[in-house]
Amino acid sequence: MTAEYPAPSPDLAFALELADLADAVSLPRFRAADLRVDTKPDRTHVTDADLAVERRLRERIEAERPGDGFFGEESGGAGTGERRWILDPIDGTANFLRGVPNWATLIALEVDGAPTVGVVSAPAFGARWWAETGGGAWGQERGADPRRLRVSGVAGLSDASLSFQSIGQWRDAGRLPQLLDLAERVWRDRAYGDSWSYMLLAEGLLDIVAEFDVKAYDLAAHVPIVREAGGSFTDAEGNESAWNGSALATNGLLHASVVKAIAG
Repeated sequence: MTAEYPAPSPDLAFALELADLADAVSLPRFRAADLRVDTKPDRTHVTDADLAVERRLRERIEAERPGDGFFGEESGGAGTGERRWILDPIDGTANFLRGVPNWATLIALEVDGAPTVGVVSAPAFGARWWAETGGGAWGQERGADPRRLRVSGVAGLSDASLSFQSIGQWRDAGRLPQLLDLAERVWRDRAYGDSWSYMLLAEGLLDIVAEFDVKAYDLAAHVPIVREAGGSFTDAEGNESAWNGSALATNGLLHASVVKAIAG
């Protein structure tokens, strides 16, 4: 580790331990010939790896932090109080089941309604990103030292790189015209998808990420990472909340311009 890297708080250290446990469960199931895939009532997919990761992490949280609440994509919520762990066992399940390495486990700690710790672990990439409020945002490739993350200094839309997740999301949200207009105004537009887009933003490699039809477990881990890297994270209307069904993350300099551009 670099000399600059601060010692993690007990909460962050625990979240990183949970990420190690998740990787140990998920990575052996990636591209497994006997992977089991089912369809949930909302017609999204779930694999045996999603269920196994969430089960193992929930068991560890309930054993080690019995006073904390829990909310996971696959098993819902349990417990109430000021502290709650929010998990997406495999963000990017569609990629996972197709053998595409762009997937990750998302782990967040919410305190008094605000995400204060976030870990994004992408073992198929050999990469991990994390942050806690006041401690900066960090990234690490397998075998390397942690490195501090900073968003870009791009100040104009004409120089910006945008990741928009999917055309279908924006169409279903009634915002496709705004997406097409924004895509015409930026330097580059791509749909990198899922958690990786937010991590590229935190690393300063993208400048704008926006999506719709998202839940707390899709976003909570990203919030402290983006903000501690110097960026802004709101909903699509610019409200300081990640729980309103949409997300907009930018390098901060572009945020007001993008909120105006995608306003419904």
